[in-house]
Amino acid sequence: MKKVILSMAMIGALASCTATERGAGVGAATGAVIGGVATGNVRGAAVGAVVGGAAGALIGSASREGYCVYRDRYGRRYEARC
Repeated sequence: MKKVILSMAMIGALASCTATERGAGVGAATGAVIGGVATGNVRGAAVGAVVGGAAGALIGSASREGYCVYRDRYGRRYEARC
């Protein structure tokens, strides 16, 4: 029963986040697990969480719904509605 309540609380917390926050949370959790398994210690898990969180935040912020990335004739990138 405790696991179900904990799972629902975690899902509820992620449901109210933006795409960037969700990406950072999922990336940090995944990075921590992979880092901990790969190194077998807490330091590896911490490094994995930091790297995974940063990567997840970058991926989450790159995908805004309803916006496309365009380039002008000078090569500059900008976002506008699709």
